[in-house]
Amino acid sequence: MYILIWDIRKQQDRKGARGEPLKSKRYTQEYRSFLGRLKEARARAGLTQVQAAQALGRAQSYVSKCESGERRVDIVELREFARLYRKDLSFFE
Repeated sequence: MYILIWDIRKQQDRKGARGEPLKSKRYTQEYRSFLGRLKEARARAGLTQVQAAQALGRAQSYVSKCESGERRVDIVELREFARLYRKDLSFFE
């Protein structure tokens, strides 16, 4: 039986395509601000996570994971949220 052990130092030494160190898994302050605006938009629209999920045809956990940062939101998904919450995309910048 073999047990693989990940050496954290190897992960820290990895470089991106441009030779820059890869970012840590922590979200940048900018993305955290975006997540706050995403939650704020839903609240201003007067929707719960369950109601938003139903309107999007998704599970409540999808909305929760998007709002918490567990799942990154791409531009197509952001457009869906923006339409539902009646917000311009610039609101989320």
